[in-house]
Amino acid sequence: MKITCDFCKTEYSLDRAPTSPVKCALCGHTWAVAAPSHRNTLLVFVAALCALLSAVVFAVVVVTRHQVAAAQNQPLVARVTDIHTVVDAAGVGHLVVSGTVTNQTDEIWGVPDLIVVSRDAAGNVVARQKFMPSATLLDAGGVAHFSHTLSSPSAGVKKITLELKDMTE
Repeated sequence: MKITCDFCKTEYSLDRAPTSPVKCALCGHTWAVAAPSHRNTLLVFVAALCALLSAVVFAVVVVTRHQVAAAQNQPLVARVTDIHTVVDAAGVGHLVVSGTVTNQTDEIWGVPDLIVVSRDAAGNVVARQKFMPSATLLDAGGVAHFSHTLSSPSAGVKKITLELKDMTE
């Protein structure tokens, strides 16, 4: 703890607060030293709490802006929800791909053609097939469901991905 003579301003460093009045070694002035205040501890706690609250608010703003920017960059998101096989009259198996297209924005968006990409075990493209979804426009936050049977046989297909036509051009 540091104390200062009230008269000559000489500074002293003490290990602990004195319990009785102190006398300056330089000028002989005697004064009572006030007990250290615990307000500093409370102020540090309040400041730390404010800093933490500011960090949380900052993080929320950054995440929200990132989500808005992502929605503006990719307003529509297409997802595959189910894939199953059907067999035609000739005994050939075909894949039926079902899924959704979701509008992530607060505006109406036109739904582009969808492209189903079939890949083999190595990730190579086996086939690409474009089709028109059932919905042409999606309201803000709207979801359109689709189901499409691929015309090419399902032999050798190990992975199915979905693309929006506008995103591939």
